[in-house]
Amino acid sequence: MNPHSRKPASLLSLAATTWGHRNLIFQMAKRDVIGRYKGSVMGLLWSFINPIFMLAVYTLVFSVVFKARWAGGGATESKTDFAVILFVGLIIHGLFSEVLNRAPFLIVHNANYVKKVVFPLEILPIVTLCSVLFHSLISLLVLVAAFFIFNGFLHWTAIFAPLVFLPLLFLTLGLAWFIASLGVFLRDVGQTVSLLMVVTMYLSTVFFPISALPQELQPVILLNPLTFIIEQARAVLIWGKMPDFVGLGTYTLVALVVMWLGYAWFQKTRKGFADVL
Repeated sequence: MNPHSRKPASLLSLAATTWGHRNLIFQMAKRDVIGRYKGSVMGLLWSFINPIFMLAVYTLVFSVVFKARWAGGGATESKTDFAVILFVGLIIHGLFSEVLNRAPFLIVHNANYVKKVVFPLEILPIVTLCSVLFHSLISLLVLVAAFFIFNGFLHWTAIFAPLVFLPLLFLTLGLAWFIASLGVFLRDVGQTVSLLMVVTMYLSTVFFPISALPQELQPVILLNPLTFIIEQARAVLIWGKMPDFVGLGTYTLVALVVMWLGYAWFQKTRKGFADVL
């Protein structure tokens, strides 16, 4: 296979590539997950311990020390609700930021796949997303369990959580392909992305509800791709409300376009990877 040949960049080819290499994707994602705790005594158990510990810290600090209340939570808001609400935003931001922070180095750190063997480089962002998604799902399970322990019930609307997370996965994957490609040619991309991830955390509704902002600033916060997803996740998981299906549909369409553009960019520029590396 000629590494300089034109690669297919349609969504159909993406689906075919993903399905055709599903076993490779699974094995590489599994290796990445296990490798994170390689050599540790408790191994994968840390995947459960870390979110449980962090949630316990949030509960202690915000509910006991600061006695924080979520604006608009109402009289029924329990003392532990702030920590759970905060954790929702942190899970979503953590998934988004970890994938994109790793994206600039995916090709650079796997140069042997570019130079020595015929390898489907386009699956590397998918592998990373699957690995990070595993840990995010563990955190989500901890969140749901904590909500049940604190409140004694779960909202049935929690079944819509996968529908809320799906468009974010499309968007994240598209951006990861774009950033992975840029990271080969511009080595400053890693530092830039790290900075932007901090900005996206503080300029989203991770730490505050959008209703707490002045009306004129709310559209600015809504431009952050995380804000809508965080608000919808809290709606279905915490407040027991139905998701905004129209908003999710629009977000999904935009995310699919971004995913296709990112994949197309990656496929178009990959022929230059070997020359740079």
